[in-house]
Amino acid sequence: MTVDMAPDYSQKRRRKNYNEPGHAHELTFSCYQNYPFLSKKRTCQWLVDAITDARKKMGFDVWAWVFMPDHVHLIVHPRREIYDISIIRKQIKEPVAQNAIKWMKGNSPEWLKKIERTRGNRKEYLFWQSGGGYDRNIIDSKTLAFMMEYIHLNPVRKKLVEHSQDWKWSSAAWFYDQTDVPLIPDEIPPEWLME
Repeated sequence: MTVDMAPDYSQKRRRKNYNEPGHAHELTFSCYQNYPFLSKKRTCQWLVDAITDARKKMGFDVWAWVFMPDHVHLIVHPRREIYDISIIRKQIKEPVAQNAIKWMKGNSPEWLKKIERTRGNRKEYLFWQSGGGYDRNIIDSKTLAFMMEYIHLNPVRKKLVEHSQDWKWSSAAWFYDQTDVPLIPDEIPPEWLME
């Protein structure tokens, strides 16, 4: 006989965010249970729209990005002296989850059981994996170049495309030959570019 035990959240370690002025951040967050929710054009477009709205509201630049079927990598650079990267992340993730869950309720209700979680008397649906994901501060041009190459090569490593610039849901093509992409990256300041 198995007994479902509620997790002890008091013992759970929280990942600390470092909101340092001038730092860039490589953010990674995943779909709930690694479901390939981002394999659909509509979901990726919701994510593009959410990032576009959030960067206007929250004052940050997007330097590079890739949407994989089950996770996202973004490199962002807050322009404000005082910011909270966890709020930026929430402003990006929350509208996508709301749109997706609303869509599932009307078009694919069988998915709701797969993403349902009960906490006390409250039932909730999870589009994103719980927690903030990963946040790596980037403080120099060498690390930025490495992280950009790493995220852009994700679809190649997963054998989704042969060349990174062929993956539609990425900024790789923009950096390769200024091909129009769904989310145009902001200009990276010269001091962040490797010589």
